[in-house]
Amino acid sequence: FQVKRDSGCPTVAEQQKQEEELQDAMKVTACVLGASLLLFTALESSAWYVQNIWDTLGHFWQTTWLKLYYLLEGKELTLFLLGAALVPTLAFWCFNGILMVADVTGKPTFITRYRIQLGKNDPVDPKKLRQAIYTALCNQVFISFPMLLSMFYILKWWGNTFSKELPTFRWFLLELSIFTIAEEILFYYTHRLVHLPLLYKHIHKKHHEWTAPIGVVSIYAHPVEHILSNMLPAMTGPMLMGSHIVSITVWFSLALVTTSISHCGYHLPFLPSPEFHDFHHLKFNQCYGVLGVLDYLHGTDTVFRQTKAYERHRVLLSLTPLSKSIPDAPRSAE
Repeated sequence: FQVKRDSGCPTVAEQQKQEEELQDAMKVTACVLGASLLLFTALESSAWYVQNIWDTLGHFWQTTWLKLYYLLEGKELTLFLLGAALVPTLAFWCFNGILMVADVTGKPTFITRYRIQLGKNDPVDPKKLRQAIYTALCNQVFISFPMLLSMFYILKWWGNTFSKELPTFRWFLLELSIFTIAEEILFYYTHRLVHLPLLYKHIHKKHHEWTAPIGVVSIYAHPVEHILSNMLPAMTGPMLMGSHIVSITVWFSLALVTTSISHCGYHLPFLPSPEFHDFHHLKFNQCYGVLGVLDYLHGTDTVFRQTKAYERHRVLLSLTPLSKSIPDAPRSAE
């Protein structure tokens, strides 16, 4: 029989177990702190070198910015709309224009051979594509533009958005980190929100009409979703930081091109992997975030982690499509 203590004190076995758990926790903590220290040192070193390059080119960029500033006579609204609206929009449509040629014509094969969901959108339905383009343009003109105007007046309160002096490279890296974290948090939870049955039926279902998405579908959404999940997550970081218009221009351009990549349907060499979000469109109830950190913490990527798509979820550093080097398991005969 097993002897139990009535004093409430732990047994020798329980004490040993607690000591082992404490030691394990200390080892994990030491590993995390050590890895963080090494990462911080590496980033500091690389940032120092990049800062030197940035400083070398700084005179050129500073001079270019001042020329533009004086050319537009310091008109802040014009500068803001040029940087926050026009440049990112051009980046979005130029990138997606190339993708749409491949979607419609199946050429060049250099792009189409990297298709993720084989046999789908091959070629894309022209009627669906026109509808997606129309909706994306409407969202940009009637939703994004008014929100950017509101953002302009909020940023004017900070007073340094249109400074004649450009931000340092290290400050821009800090801003970029905060922008990314803010977007990850806001996008994940607003995305989970619109997946609630009532909101999904009336709002988010529109975006999920594309189970095999293409680039322009990244902003093919109901107006409410475009506000909550597309615009606010990207705008919040710059508004919190009172960022310079140049930082905002780079961030918005990166955000639009990156979300286009995650929806494009092609796992192209040397670009970020779109497997994570493509799997969300395929399965609906997995992979809600951008980076995947909150999905891991909330367990909303467990199915994804058991698939070949997870194995392919990395930057492709060769010209061999991952669909060939890591093919899906063959389906069992019915």
